Amino acid sequence: MERLTDVPPTKAYLRAPQRQGLRIGLVPTMGALHDGHLSLVRVAAERADVVVASVFVNPTQFGPDEDLDRYPRDLDGDAEKLARAGCHALFAPAAAAMYPDGFQTTVSVGLVTQGLEGAARPGHFDGVNTVVLKLLSIVAPDVAVFGEKDYQQLVSLRTMARDLALDVEIVGAPLVRDPDGLAMSSRNVYLTPGSRARALSLSRGLRAAEAAYQAGERDAAALLDIVHTSIEAAGIEAEYLELRRSSDLRPLYRADEPAVILAVVRVGDTRLLDNVILDRS
Repeated sequence: MERLTDVPPTKAYLRAPQRQGLRIGLVPTMGALHDGHLSLVRVAAERADVVVASVFVNPTQFGPDEDLDRYPRDLDGDAEKLARAGCHALFAPAAAAMYPDGFQTTVSVGLVTQGLEGAARPGHFDGVNTVVLKLLSIVAPDVAVFGEKDYQQLVSLRTMARDLALDVEIVGAPLVRDPDGLAMSSRNVYLTPGSRARALSLSRGLRAAEAAYQAGERDAAALLDIVHTSIEAAGIEAEYLELRRSSDLRPLYRADEPAVILAVVRVGDTRLLDNVILDRS
């Protein structure tokens, strides 16, 4: 696997396969890779001939009181995992390569970034959209794969690609869970055994709401109350818990069209994000 750290060598590395007409796949990550990330590599490999993964802890998507400095980092370990997963190249730039002196461009996407994470983390999506657009410009992939766990991010990036007529397919890969049901996340390493046990109330609640939906329940308040009951029994409050239309995240009062329940809880000092897609049609 090729390891690349700067923009010009990355473009040069990709020039040959692009000239040969090979399909390029991109998997953007912030590292501290787990099986959820590696599943994205496998999805990309099904759709492309050459798979490039990026590892970049993007400072512009972190707020002043967030965990940028303590965000888990293990670049050598990530490289080993990516190589075993069949990745062809790792692009791991320094911040100066992505944001050189004088950098002053920001990409902002409108309605789909309002509320949810957009309200909880002001400026977060501007940072995400800007860095992803730059990665797309550097790699020029045919397909870019993102996890459905960060569902609002996925919708934002699809909107950006559509609005800017980007020549790339934005693919969402299914959320991956640990055997106990907890959504895989690099931040799970922060959880103690006790706090992890409490955190499982969120995934249990989401599964219960999904079961109620499959049994015919469509009222948003009733579905969300199922999740609230589960997390409150564990002494946890939701930072947000909402039913939204899956295509554009418009709030819904009833799940009579394709919908998703999105939630964030804080367990101790750890902020956990999860969702369940109720209807993909």
